[in-house]
Amino acid sequence: MVWVLDSTLREGEQTPGVYFDKHIKLAIANLLNEIGVDIIEAGHPVVTPEIHAAVKSIAQKGFKSIVGAHSRSLKNDIDLALECEVDFIGIFYCVSDERLQTVFKKDLETAITQITDVIKYAKSQKPNLLIRYTPEDTVRSQFENVVKAASAAVEAGADIISVADTTGYMVPGTNRSMYDYISNLKDEFAKRKLFPKVAVHCHNDRGLALANALDAYRAGVDIIDAAALGLGERAGIVDLAELLVVLSVDHNEQRWNISKLTQLYDLVSKHSGIPIPANYPITGKNAFTHCAGVHTHAASINPMHYESLDPNLLGRERSFALDQMSGIASLRYALKLVGEESMDDEHQMEVLKEVKFVGQRGRTVDLSELKHIVDAVKHHKTYNK
Repeated sequence: MVWVLDSTLREGEQTPGVYFDKHIKLAIANLLNEIGVDIIEAGHPVVTPEIHAAVKSIAQKGFKSIVGAHSRSLKNDIDLALECEVDFIGIFYCVSDERLQTVFKKDLETAITQITDVIKYAKSQKPNLLIRYTPEDTVRSQFENVVKAASAAVEAGADIISVADTTGYMVPGTNRSMYDYISNLKDEFAKRKLFPKVAVHCHNDRGLALANALDAYRAGVDIIDAAALGLGERAGIVDLAELLVVLSVDHNEQRWNISKLTQLYDLVSKHSGIPIPANYPITGKNAFTHCAGVHTHAASINPMHYESLDPNLLGRERSFALDQMSGIASLRYALKLVGEESMDDEHQMEVLKEVKFVGQRGRTVDLSELKHIVDAVKHHKTYNK
């Protein structure tokens, strides 16, 4: 059974220009709890007093979801996170030779000492605290460094090791396969008789975040990170709705209330200023809208001819768009919806002609406008007698 960690309130706020007010963060967290995500990563308390206050407010709600905070490998960060009364802290520190030498000016052993000291300190302050350690840019760091640092972190008390594809570097089916990476890492832990939960944090720079996350799932990963709208640094991370729907529908992990996803996405979109693309899977306006005549005709008889997901699972309804691509079958279906199915064939063709004319100007005709077109055609029919 895989866990899902939502990072909308932490990674999501690293999207350029995105900031959620405290009351909106609480509303987002409420919906995430209702959806049933396993962990809500509520923010990095050291960044601003406002984030600290928001994390603390969310942690005090008594959610079923575990509420967590982000932290550098510094005792001050741990103290601020613990002040917020969180039950999960995600600690990060790099272990790549290049970054250690050029950015931090220290060797691997010194870095590991800093990491393990902070983990031991956090556990000493709150023994039941769930601790995740992430080697930054895991997949591009030397594998032996990752294994050494992660093993030391587990021995120091870390419960979770997160594999971060920080730059969206991994590609399924190549020698940069997340499946292979997770499998090899789990094997290395098992050799050392260490069995932490393994998490994955996939960025979307190549558009492969979800594919890589599912590759990790196939390899037996325990936790997958995601965010509403896939928000995050640069191209963001795994999209929460896409992940939950695939896990629920295609992998029978039916533990989440996915009917709340549309409500969550509307809230996040409004207050992030990031619109939901019309063609976005699951939550986009057109995700369950049929347009071409052949499609609408078949879908009006049996939706599964042109759907592989039931919109009702998401609290949504399928719709049929009328434009220049529409045929007489889709028009007749729409006419039935507006109570005009008795219209004769000649005038149905006149209505279809007007619909196509509107569509050629780059618009679609909704049911209310269709009624106006029908009324106009009827009027002209009467007037021209």
